[in-house]
Amino acid sequence: MQHVDEEEDINKVLRYFSYEHFYVIYCKFWELDTDHDFLIDKENLIRYGNHALTYRIVERIFSQVPRKFRSKVEGKMGYEDFVYFILSEEDKSSEPGLEYWFKCIDLDGNGVLTPNEMQFFYEEQLHRMECMTQEPVLFEDILCQIFDMIGPENEGHITLRDLKGCKLSGNVFNILFNLNKFIAFESRDPFLIRQERENPTLTEWDRFAHREYIRLSMEEDVEDASNGSGDIWDESFEAPF
Repeated sequence: MQHVDEEEDINKVLRYFSYEHFYVIYCKFWELDTDHDFLIDKENLIRYGNHALTYRIVERIFSQVPRKFRSKVEGKMGYEDFVYFILSEEDKSSEPGLEYWFKCIDLDGNGVLTPNEMQFFYEEQLHRMECMTQEPVLFEDILCQIFDMIGPENEGHITLRDLKGCKLSGNVFNILFNLNKFIAFESRDPFLIRQERENPTLTEWDRFAHREYIRLSMEEDVEDASNGSGDIWDESFEAPF
């Protein structure tokens, strides 16, 4: 708190929840919450990240296995629930992120991820690849890739401890249920590689939040210019903060 108080630009203190971070999370929530009742349902969340997530993983999130919702409305996610989701989704290799997604994939809750459980989620990814005319990657090849990447203590399953001991563990979850990030990982997006080399101390969340803040700010500037107004929000969609 003292560091934040001494620093003129609060956005430079990344261990603190900066305005940039708040702005990105709030705008992401606002984009999905189409009726602006401060609640998100499955159909809203499936649109996250340009429809990046599978229906099966969204079902698991709404079954409240990774984290019980604070929202009191059945079948709806509140803003606080969304904060936990987006931090886990955009920083899968963080400890809270690994725990969040591990619970989602661990269908029987026995503390290990088996090939059958991973295949259940990957099946939808495979179908989506075929629909997009992407060259499909068979599950047998994916399983070998995952086990080579993680190097688990037991060759038959993966534990949370195995995942926490590997820097690339977040990619396992992208492979299983986030098609956009899986394709970026497979193609080794040079932009992301350069970002990591330039700022090796930043987390995945820090990089994501910075990219999105710039994008959202630019969109806002374009909108202001076209409207000839300095107001951030359209009057009919006034954001209550």
